[in-house]
Amino acid sequence: MTKTEKEVLSIVKEPIEALNYRVYDVMYLKEGSENFLRVFIKKMDDSRVDLNDCEKVSVTIDPILDEKDPIQDSYNLEVSSCGLEPHLREPEHFKEAVGRKIYIKVFKAIENSKEFEGILKSFDNNTIEVENTSIDMANIASAKILYNWEELKNE
Repeated sequence: MTKTEKEVLSIVKEPIEALNYRVYDVMYLKEGSENFLRVFIKKMDDSRVDLNDCEKVSVTIDPILDEKDPIQDSYNLEVSSCGLEPHLREPEHFKEAVGRKIYIKVFKAIENSKEFEGILKSFDNNTIEVENTSIDMANIASAKILYNWEELKNE
């Protein structure tokens, strides 16, 4: 998480928790000529986040961010669910994902492969183990949970 993202998190965490949500992640990105501040939320009870939830959080934090002004440039605020296949960026994301199927891309090939898919068996602050492969956290380019789409058909 960048310094700006951490600052935004420190500003929005408490007001979001007061609404009975938690901040899953904060991302500040430049896409083309526009800047985006994305705040990903989860419900405290882990039930599904819907559009009304996102709107409630957005309406709450937008004036707080305007007042505190942690970002000098203009940006678009987006509040979103972390989705069915949330990205894994922070140590707590990996801790929560132990036992789940994940997909990982690495910077430097391991055993001639730069992509891995499987159950996240373990995590510590330096390495993760996916199936029988140990991966250094510093080598992870991107990671996400893989949702079992067959489960969705059965709901």
